[in-house]
Amino acid sequence: MLDLNDLAMFVHVVRAGSFSEAARRLRMPANTLSRRIDQLEGQLGTRLLHRSTRKLAPSTDGQALFERCAPALDQIFEIERHNVDRQAPSGSVRVTAMAALFELFRMEWLAEFYARYPNISIDFLLDDAATDLIAERIDLALRIGIETGSGFRVRRLAPNAMILAASPAYLERHPAPRTLRALAEHDCLTISNRQGRNTWRLQGPRGSQEVSINGRFAANDMRVLMQACKAGLGIAFLPQLMTEQAIAQGQLVRVLPNYQRASTDLGLQLVYTSRPPVPPAVAVFAEFLTKKLSEEWPSHH
Repeated sequence: MLDLNDLAMFVHVVRAGSFSEAARRLRMPANTLSRRIDQLEGQLGTRLLHRSTRKLAPSTDGQALFERCAPALDQIFEIERHNVDRQAPSGSVRVTAMAALFELFRMEWLAEFYARYPNISIDFLLDDAATDLIAERIDLALRIGIETGSGFRVRRLAPNAMILAASPAYLERHPAPRTLRALAEHDCLTISNRQGRNTWRLQGPRGSQEVSINGRFAANDMRVLMQACKAGLGIAFLPQLMTEQAIAQGQLVRVLPNYQRASTDLGLQLVYTSRPPVPPAVAVFAEFLTKKLSEEWPSHH
């Protein structure tokens, strides 16, 4: 039985007009290509190519074989290419993420992803408030400082805790609270809450406690809360990962340092809403996102 690969090589040689050019296009040694054509001629019992040092041309039998085989092989390879394209990840991936995502995840990385996966589109919903992942038809959620309920597959990317912080200017005007209950007397900066509740839950010397807070400023963007906190508008409950640099530079000060909200669910995490098997487009973007962020924050992995 004839090897289709040998027939394809023969067609390439005829079209290229030389073994060296055909070998270059096929990315294989010219002597290997020549040997395969010799084997094909042996199987068929006829000379397919007339060769000289200066010229290569198909014989009568070779020309007849080329005219019969070339169209059929073209159709076979077109079907194969179509099948490969169809199997490549494709479709739309809907992602909800922290509003500051593109301060961490560079746009040029996204350009790299699109070049690698031209059939995938990404729809971003950027919001630091907790999103209803099912109602919003989310495929992936990149979260920090938000606990995710059970029922979702969660991939932890970096540990974290929520801490209380304020600017030195605010604390000069309003002495720092000494108890959780005293927070009610302060301006507290909060994430916009779709449920309308204004409470913070923290862990301290007495275990987990929930405290009611008051505030005149709320936003659904952690970056805006950080700016408001640095500007002296009040006390904020922020991810420690975001505040480390500001505290080190003296722009913020920890408030009630014996209290925090520490949980594996509060760190940087990737949440999948799809149950296994995860759609290919979602899977490849999740891996790409994880790899790039792990390179960005290696000390937290």
